[in-house]
Amino acid sequence: GAGESRGFGRGRGRGGAGRGGDREGGRGGGRGGDRGPRPPRKDKEEGDGQWQPVTKLGRLVKDKRIRRLEEIYLYSLPIKEYQIIDYFLEGKLKDEVMKIMPVQKQTRAGQRTRFKAFVIVGDQEGHCGLGVKCSKEVANAIR
Repeated sequence: GAGESRGFGRGRGRGGAGRGGDREGGRGGGRGGDRGPRPPRKDKEEGDGQWQPVTKLGRLVKDKRIRRLEEIYLYSLPIKEYQIIDYFLEGKLKDEVMKIMPVQKQTRAGQRTRFKAFVIVGDQEGHCGLGVKCSKEVANAIR
């Protein structure tokens, strides 16, 4: 009848308040921003090049309480800092690009193509890891 709706609480389609290209309208919320002033960023390479561990595992490694990488694997501990691997496998690491895959996102102006790179890194003595990175350029994705 008149004024009666069948389901679909707020009408049909996407978005909240308006239609199409409105920003900050309803669900979705736009593209970030509006978080107020941020503190200045500290770069990873800041300081005198000395590694300051952040995790408990990092502190144990730096204090030489853990002597081998296998001790970390034995207890399935997550390695959150790349410096832990550098500490044990310094100079032995080799990398090889396994696959470069284009991925596309549909935008209002067409497609945006980015490149996803899969790189395997290891010491060729049984330790290996997989790195995955997506970037606008192939060279940046591999890095």
